[in-house]
Amino acid sequence: MSKTGVTLGFMAKRLSGNEAATWTNWAGSVTSRPHIRQTPSDPMALHRILDQCVAQGYNLRVVGAGHSFSPAAATNGALISLDNFDQLERITPIPGTDGECAVTVGAGIRLHALNALLATHGLAMANLGDIDRQSIAGAISTGTHGTGLSLTGFSAQVLGLRLMLASGEVVETSATQNPHLFQAARLSLGTIGIVIALTLRAVPAFLLHARETPLPLGEVMEHLDGADGYPENNDHFEFYWFPGSSSTLSKFNNRVPNDTPLTAQDGNPAANLARSARLWLDDELLSNGVFQFTNSLTSRVPGLTNTINTVASKALSAREYVAASHDVFVSPRRVRFHEMEYALDRADAREVLTEYLKFMSRKQYAVSFPIEVRFAAKDDVWLSTAYERESIYIAVHQYQNSPYHDYFAAAEQIFKAAGGRPHWGKMHTLNHDDLRERYPRLGDFTALRSELDPTGVFSNYYTNTVFGRV
Repeated sequence: MSKTGVTLGFMAKRLSGNEAATWTNWAGSVTSRPHIRQTPSDPMALHRILDQCVAQGYNLRVVGAGHSFSPAAATNGALISLDNFDQLERITPIPGTDGECAVTVGAGIRLHALNALLATHGLAMANLGDIDRQSIAGAISTGTHGTGLSLTGFSAQVLGLRLMLASGEVVETSATQNPHLFQAARLSLGTIGIVIALTLRAVPAFLLHARETPLPLGEVMEHLDGADGYPENNDHFEFYWFPGSSSTLSKFNNRVPNDTPLTAQDGNPAANLARSARLWLDDELLSNGVFQFTNSLTSRVPGLTNTINTVASKALSAREYVAASHDVFVSPRRVRFHEMEYALDRADAREVLTEYLKFMSRKQYAVSFPIEVRFAAKDDVWLSTAYERESIYIAVHQYQNSPYHDYFAAAEQIFKAAGGRPHWGKMHTLNHDDLRERYPRLGDFTALRSELDPTGVFSNYYTNTVFGRV
């Protein structure tokens, strides 16, 4: 019997007791007290820890930045960091492509380090989310994604994986080598095996023209799809809406030629300095400093929330700039929050968003964080939220110290009724029976999981809830 302890669903738990021995995730919503906490330096050391867990009946979970809002990493057994598995192994050009390369790296490398590494070789990830603190293995294993109707999430950009199985065997997988294992392990919450290294498809480095502008919510809803749809006519489109307001912050990011100046178009140094100051004002002061203050205030005085949201939405102003892709995709996020995100069929985008907006107009929840809406191409990854369907993602957030359970539960009912698939690394309440209806290949996945890990050494309470017990 594996020994495990987690906080599941929307329940939150604060640190208590011996804090030095307690692990907590970034949001502070999940805590556990692992019996073993190690950062092995090589596969042999990792193998020894695995052997110890099998012998003593402990489960083993791997953690990166702890940025999952779900209890995916929680354990009272062994909590292992792969921070020492962070080296570049090789870069291989992919024949028949326009400069794309297969890049093999250690599983523990953080996204910000990977982005910098790729840039030194004239490469980049084709798409990214807006946070770069995660490990690459954590990002693919939980289904991290960005936005863009022609682009997939991280898992579908994986070309190969090196895994340590529960038996201790190290195997290589790809679309042609152990293909079923590859399909399952690309997104598995670490339950198929420990990802030691992975090979990613990287593209030639590119620049993005970023345009961020306040737009009326009604206008954005009118351009959700069709010939004049914002998602269809931009490489990357997303928008944020502050509950209680009638405005959005909409982001349009599009590729531009690599000789496009990174500075102001007129090359004026003074204009460039002003641009840098403006970016700092938006990203550091408004998005983190002032935002932290307003969230702290509304958590104490909830009645001020809608007023502050309306003021904040009206205070937003447009900005444009050109920068390296990863500098545009990624934004600093230092105000901590809870998050739930569902992927829905793209064809249902207007109907589901309309229902959500009606629900928010009827209910008076004090929600100080905006919802975020993104888009993605369909893919073939068994447990991908975009498996075989073009998807819209709706993410709801709440400040770390504000109540969120009732709000998330009510929003989840809307997303569930529309056939939504919850993000594996974010809060939700679905169990294995619920998920079997939403993932056509879940049965194949769980059968392979049971075969490869019959004692459940890589499981915890959360994985057993969503995948069933082995």
